[in-house]
Amino acid sequence: MTTEAAIHVRGLKKSYKELRVLRGVDFDVARGSVFALLGSNGAGKTTIINILSTLLRADAGTASVNGFDVAAQPAGVRESISLTGQFAAVDEILTASENLVLVARLRHLKDAGRIGDGLLARFQFADAAQRRVSTYSGGMRRRLDIAMSLIGSPPVIFLDEPTSGLDPESRLEVWNSIRELAGRGTTVLLTTQYLDEAEHLADQIAILHQGRIIANGTLAELKQLFPPAQIEYVEKQPRLEEIFLAITGSDGNGGNVGMPVPMARTTKEQR
Repeated sequence: MTTEAAIHVRGLKKSYKELRVLRGVDFDVARGSVFALLGSNGAGKTTIINILSTLLRADAGTASVNGFDVAAQPAGVRESISLTGQFAAVDEILTASENLVLVARLRHLKDAGRIGDGLLARFQFADAAQRRVSTYSGGMRRRLDIAMSLIGSPPVIFLDEPTSGLDPESRLEVWNSIRELAGRGTTVLLTTQYLDEAEHLADQIAILHQGRIIANGTLAELKQLFPPAQIEYVEKQPRLEEIFLAITGSDGNGGNVGMPVPMARTTKEQR
């Protein structure tokens, strides 16, 4: 492991005709860490993922993944990453076992069957391993998609809203898998709409708003942006959801409340 950032982004810009999606995005992701990118729908999270995974070319700025420039060295980037998009990329005609073996063979790995069996057990697919994916629920397809992204132990994994549509038990399983990956030195960049997911998983959290990163730090550092509310002698720390809504100026219902203001303090509890 080196001190070089696994993901390095500077001045990233992207527009679609008159719509400026990214207006100069800067961030670094440390190796072996979980980095959560938060933002409202349309904030540009998926655009960043697509640029970093070489699926989309930026209009300006630079980015590197695992030491490879995404524009000049796309092949090196692709060999270093795995991507789980917002929609499950599984072959519905094949079974779960066949999907996993196919990806293992495409990555030129030995013992493809053993690798597939291990992931089937890990994601609790043993009873459905030989069923066609077309018979699976949306949550099961999502779990299989994530399992496929882990084949080959790539050093960097992009997870674009990885637990969308999953039931609570499956969601916790994915959380545990992400923690395990980071513990083994894998770098994980995830986008999510679930703020509690970022709170539980992320070593670093960045908030993307109107095409720019407007806050970036650990959960503890983000909490320092706002003074804690006090009720008598009990100190209440702000939740990440409160920080996010205040920084972006949103009321949580699609409205805009203007500039963020510090949380109120009370010295006496109302009874």
